[in-house]
Amino acid sequence: MVYVSESTLRDIYNLLLDPGTRDWERQQLRTAKDLIEQGTPPATALERLEAVLRPLAVRNNLTPAVTDFYLRLTDDPAGAMAFDLTAHEAADLPYQDRAIFGGGCFWCMVQPFETLSGIISVVSGYTGGHVPHPTYDQVLTQATGHVEAVEVIFDTRQMTYQQLVDLYWQLTDPTDANGQFEDRGNEYRPVIFVRNAAQQMIAEQSKQAVKASGKYRRPIVTTIEPAGTFWPAENFHQQFYKKQPQRYKAIERARREYLQYQKIQGWLHERTR
Repeated sequence: MVYVSESTLRDIYNLLLDPGTRDWERQQLRTAKDLIEQGTPPATALERLEAVLRPLAVRNNLTPAVTDFYLRLTDDPAGAMAFDLTAHEAADLPYQDRAIFGGGCFWCMVQPFETLSGIISVVSGYTGGHVPHPTYDQVLTQATGHVEAVEVIFDTRQMTYQQLVDLYWQLTDPTDANGQFEDRGNEYRPVIFVRNAAQQMIAEQSKQAVKASGKYRRPIVTTIEPAGTFWPAENFHQQFYKKQPQRYKAIERARREYLQYQKIQGWLHERTR
């Protein structure tokens, strides 16, 4: 069922101007806009638009902003979930700090951090590259230099940077420089982005400890790099585990099973050294 409101029509105009909208999507949106302006009942024009977008929507092949629009158009509750970026945009309070990690698809990197005590906000985004305001499609080309990452804003009175780094190693495969798990490509490489000397020292010491543990048969390739501008990803990507719980569980389960396999391999490696 198509849901029509003033905001729906406003969304169409905004998406027409959004640089992240693909040409084909823009063409369909423009057709719907023109039909409405020519006197076609909005519900009729939007039902046509929904039908045209549906094949790509069911295969998750729409761009993030158009996906959000489609969910609202079909009155899906996930479409109404707008992520609050206030904490990301505001200056840190004296007892706040930020940690930035790249560890494969950011969909699976949010929930493990967000459910900890002392976490203020976890934002999915892009960083490490040279293109300002990157879109998801741009990052996927691997031409921006950006990786998918999460920015964890935390309360230093309840959580330490060391604890976050320790968790990071448990969530990633530090031996894979060309992606993580089923996500392949430079935009998924594992990186710890450090904001200052204190974070760099903790990250470096932690990496050395992982190397010395003997748990991995291959070299540790996770890099430690200076943090640059962190660009929040599109709304669709924020808190994905809440918006698409079934899809998230399937991805997270496959990731967890691989890490368990790797843990067993590491145990066998230690026993045979």
